[in-house]
Amino acid sequence: MALDFSLYDKVFENRIRLQIMSVLMANDSYDFSSLKETLEVTDGNLASNLKTLEKEGYISVEKSFVDRKPNTRYKRTEKGREAFENHLTALENLIKQQYK
Repeated sequence: MALDFSLYDKVFENRIRLQIMSVLMANDSYDFSSLKETLEVTDGNLASNLKTLEKEGYISVEKSFVDRKPNTRYKRTEKGREAFENHLTALENLIKQQYK
């Protein structure tokens, strides 16, 4: 039986992007510094992966100031939620197929 990869999303092949979306699925929003600390990545690595998710329309960016300091928060979009859930379903189906 052939495997169905129609729900699989190549954007989430990257470990950092998968982790970012996992955090945003469990939280309403997250700021840059907290994501960096949680994922233990560099500024550049995090920024480039966030930019990719933003370009895909999977996350939205909100910039503001907190006590005169810039604060950037990220939220998952509905499109991002659907894509992530579909990707997880594809992975689950792949795993189930392996144990048949």
